[in-house]
Amino acid sequence: MHKLGHTRSTNQRDHLLHTPDTFVRAALPGMTACIAIVHISPAGGAQFTQYTAELEQGGTLGATNAQRFLYVLDGNVELTVEGATHPLTPGGYAYLPPGTAHRLYASKTARVAVIEKNYVALSRATAPTVLIGHEGSVLPTALMGDDDLQVRSLLPDNPSFDFAVNTMTYQPGAALSMVEVHVMEHGLLMLEGGGIYRLGDQWYPVTAGDFIWMGPFCPQWFGALGKQPAKYLIYKDWNRHPLA
Repeated sequence: MHKLGHTRSTNQRDHLLHTPDTFVRAALPGMTACIAIVHISPAGGAQFTQYTAELEQGGTLGATNAQRFLYVLDGNVELTVEGATHPLTPGGYAYLPPGTAHRLYASKTARVAVIEKNYVALSRATAPTVLIGHEGSVLPTALMGDDDLQVRSLLPDNPSFDFAVNTMTYQPGAALSMVEVHVMEHGLLMLEGGGIYRLGDQWYPVTAGDFIWMGPFCPQWFGALGKQPAKYLIYKDWNRHPLA
């Protein structure tokens, strides 16, 4: 039934909530047997682009000159880079420095979260290198000592990287201990469960499949609701001076 124009999606000055009922799919240049749901890009005020790539069996992504981060949501893909092919299953991820020649191939239907950002060099840091891993192999840490809120850092805490990607898992009823306001921006994809997100002066119910962009200095807070843990994949820019 038509919902008469109703949606949970909203686009505000300092944040965006993008819900599946409003997703528009289109192929990006170079894709084969693949379509993209672009969640945020510089056109929306962000300094990065994030999209979900939906690949048919045999599908591939297009090339990019930007640095690229891949996180497999569903299905199986093969990443060929630096002369080797790496199978990636759900929870598998890869970081590719700018200009890295590579090929992502779907051995069966798959969905992949893709983050792309122009690299900001730091004179005293060596350039980052290709990194391939799996979330399950990353040890979790309790955020601010709260065992009900576990963080897995998928990229090294190293100044060569100008962004970070983490997963955060909340037990039912767990919440951030404070409303955060900071210079970093976020791209957040809800993976499991749901809860309530405060963005600016608004409070939004969110659930698996939703995407959130938070601009710099957007007040933000999350609390998990329901009977299952809530989990999301979150991007932030860091390790660079605000004037960079």
